[in-house]
Amino acid sequence: MSFNISELRIGVIGLGYVGLPLAVEFGKQYPTVGFDVKVERIDELGRGEDSTLECSSEELSEATQLDFTADAAELAKCNFYVVTVPTPIGDGNRPLLTPLKLASRMLAGVISKGDIVVYESTVYPGATEEFCVPILEKESGLVFNEDFFVGYSPERINPGDKEHRLPSILKVTSGSTEECAEFVDSVYASIITAGTHKASSIKVAEAAKVIENTQRDVNIALVNELAMIFERVGIDTEEVLEAAGTKWNFLPFRPGLVGGHCIGVDPYYLTYKAQQLGFHPQMILAGRRINDNMSLYVASQILKRMLKKGLQPSGSRALILGLAFKENCPDVRNTKVVDIASELSSYGVTIDFHDPWCDPEDVKNAYGLTMVAEPEKGTYDVVVVAVAHDEFRAMGVDGISAFGKKTSVLYDIKYVLPAEQVDDRL
Repeated sequence: MSFNISELRIGVIGLGYVGLPLAVEFGKQYPTVGFDVKVERIDELGRGEDSTLECSSEELSEATQLDFTADAAELAKCNFYVVTVPTPIGDGNRPLLTPLKLASRMLAGVISKGDIVVYESTVYPGATEEFCVPILEKESGLVFNEDFFVGYSPERINPGDKEHRLPSILKVTSGSTEECAEFVDSVYASIITAGTHKASSIKVAEAAKVIENTQRDVNIALVNELAMIFERVGIDTEEVLEAAGTKWNFLPFRPGLVGGHCIGVDPYYLTYKAQQLGFHPQMILAGRRINDNMSLYVASQILKRMLKKGLQPSGSRALILGLAFKENCPDVRNTKVVDIASELSSYGVTIDFHDPWCDPEDVKNAYGLTMVAEPEKGTYDVVVVAVAHDEFRAMGVDGISAFGKKTSVLYDIKYVLPAEQVDDRL
């Protein structure tokens, strides 16, 4: 089977943080259809608006060959499909592959002989060929690697990062045959200025993705555990890390909450596959336990500070500054800030949230929480800096502490303020 890039017609399935930037870049060079099941998402993109803030109106307008649709039938005109649907975890931290299953079934109804389907969603090694391909074959009636082909190219989008954008991030590619792999690589190379790395197999590319974030997760777990040790020793974690950081090969990780759609999720895909094969990971799961429980640790530290100041949790009010899972980003998926609030609430603390980046409707739909647009000054017993948004840094200690009473606790999770200006920090 020969592939011709001049005849390329691309379909991108899923227009979230990963899919939209990809569709935009492809749409600058090739006829591209951007598909999403959410009609409201298609409507806003049609107006030149992106609620994820990953693409500006100008960038959307530059993609002159890109059309948006919620009608799957429109994808039939394409011959190169890229799947960027989410892959979350479900009960028991097991991979939840329902979005991949639905996307594969939908594509099986539109693909034709000679088409290529590339998956970018994070999966465990082997999932593309063991889970997705059988669906495509069964539902389409086409034969894998004879009538249609697949590839895998892991996404590396960093939400909110305006420096590392899609074209400037090196892209790993792979394909189900050598010819397919070469073609997939050439397609991505045409939009990725940083270059590509063609993996020897789809499984290698899948594994590379999950260990990128697993490595970060384990390293963050280490410094989170160190923070808990240093708190007991009675020394400031940041000071220790700065001192250790004077050595040339010390890795600059910092303690914190591990949320979002990648770092706190991807390791479970790898450990799931390992356990299926009879291997029981220890370090990876230990790191996950530490990071998953950091919200409870932070809440316990806040409660201790309150009691030391004579503040009873029951009936107290707390303001949490930041609800997104990371700074300067509206993404609230898997944010661990809500876990801190839940623990404090269980002790009778009333919580208000303020985040200038987050959409109140998204927060309401995801967590049933209502945000405060303008917190009232001088009314809170506890003020928690949970996310290091630029807006909070600009407030400084005077602006942030003004929300609290004279006897309030000021707790800084993200090192936004100097140690001597807060009651405690992680």
